[in-house]
Amino acid sequence: MGYELNVDVHPEYPVSWQAAAINGVLRGTMKPISSILVRNTAGMALASRIMGLGERVPNCPKHVSVVPGAFGSCRGEWVHGGPGLDESKAVLYFHGGAYFVCSPATHRPITWRLSAAAGRPVFSLDYRQGPVHSLPESLTDALRAYECLLDRGYAARDIVLAGDSAGGHLTLATLLALRDRGMPLPAAGICLSPWADLSSSRKRANVWSDPMLPAGRVDWLARRWTAGLDRYDPLVSPVYGDYTGIPPLMIVTGSTEVLRDEARSVAVSAREYGVRVTYEEWSRMPHVFPLFADVLPEGRLFFDHVSRFLDAVHAYHVSGSEAEAA
Repeated sequence: MGYELNVDVHPEYPVSWQAAAINGVLRGTMKPISSILVRNTAGMALASRIMGLGERVPNCPKHVSVVPGAFGSCRGEWVHGGPGLDESKAVLYFHGGAYFVCSPATHRPITWRLSAAAGRPVFSLDYRQGPVHSLPESLTDALRAYECLLDRGYAARDIVLAGDSAGGHLTLATLLALRDRGMPLPAAGICLSPWADLSSSRKRANVWSDPMLPAGRVDWLARRWTAGLDRYDPLVSPVYGDYTGIPPLMIVTGSTEVLRDEARSVAVSAREYGVRVTYEEWSRMPHVFPLFADVLPEGRLFFDHVSRFLDAVHAYHVSGSEAEAA
């Protein structure tokens, strides 16, 4: 990629046997379990407890530091992916989980590697989720966390927003809300398999080929989380957003994901509004494949792409600053 930001990337590689195995396991476990449980509040509670078991599994090497963090009402954890990080910079991370499962702890395989790739600590936000809380409350927590980082002395240009799946949705919504409020914007946004369309549009892409997500349950959750809201509001469905003035984006998806088309649509739309977008579509990778980086070679390779993207973002901002000074 060099220092090119506005580019489509389709990594060419022989799909690993680990990826084939993971896809098979997900197709035989996660997809049918989700189809059964994600139908009512009781089933969602059980799914949440099952996914919560992942918090008990050690998922960081010894050189990684994870420290609980809180400032004001913002709670989460600071993840340091190794020594020698630039403490004057930060990544604000929003974990995925369809807005009702998972936590910062379950997503440490991403956050510690993201910290190492970005050369800075990651604050992984423990934002409020359903079914008790609503989308607007999740967004309020995300905005508050960003404001807290600014209040702690971080410059906006030294912050990167990132998230996966529902957290990718929250990343896009937060960027749009910050822009609309006239607040200083972060340097960039990174979205892994973003859930960007919660409107009445039914999922039609990769309905059968997605090994992890049942399209019908994704549509059901979209209806549940948007009850009483305008489903075409860009803060609810960022795929309909006006991205004017938004900083560079990295949008990543797997080629067989049920969410692939909405990720691609955000990339296309954002470019039409003048945003520099690095869009990456990885062949036959499951939803949020970097989460499986402990065993998935492609998941580990992804973080090299993150490093190159952030190098390109830095060069872009430096060249912009020099042009303004001239």
